[in-house]
Amino acid sequence: MTPTAKAPSTGIIGRLGQEIAKFGAVGIIGVVVQFASLSVLIDMMPHAVVRANIIATLLAILVNYIGYRYWVYRDTDSKTRAHEITLFLIFSGIGLVVQNGVLYALTYGLDLHTKLEVMACSFIGIGVATLFRFWAYRTWVFSAPAGAVEEAEQILATNTETPESGPAASPASAPAKAPTEPRVPSRRA
Repeated sequence: MTPTAKAPSTGIIGRLGQEIAKFGAVGIIGVVVQFASLSVLIDMMPHAVVRANIIATLLAILVNYIGYRYWVYRDTDSKTRAHEITLFLIFSGIGLVVQNGVLYALTYGLDLHTKLEVMACSFIGIGVATLFRFWAYRTWVFSAPAGAVEEAEQILATNTETPESGPAASPASAPAKAPTEPRVPSRRA
């Protein structure tokens, strides 16, 4: 390995870190939308906090889909968009049930009904559901097309061989190039 080349695991860890950071940024925007909506809806529906949270969650899901599709996972295969949306809605629905199940258990099980208590319980529910959503979205919804990871690894392995230098040429005779890393999303766990 040359001194300028990255270890393969560092690249994977770096891409995963970037993916998590982007996922988190979109998620924060969704949380802001959800809490703003929930705050208004609790004032309008004070005795129906779970229903208010479901409506707020649906608004956040819409915002999150736009962020995930067009920013976080923009490099994934767009040919299967209907399949992607279907899976996104299924896993978002499961996340909605998890999130509101936590909210229901905390608000009614522990008799927490003030606006601040409901918001705190909703925040806990969002945290639990986010762990599930991250895994589900990256594994099933916005996954790389079949064979893309293997193809990318093959490109990386042969990236040092160029038609001008060939595999037998020495590194000193090859023109100096900045190392490049192709953008290939690896989503399957």
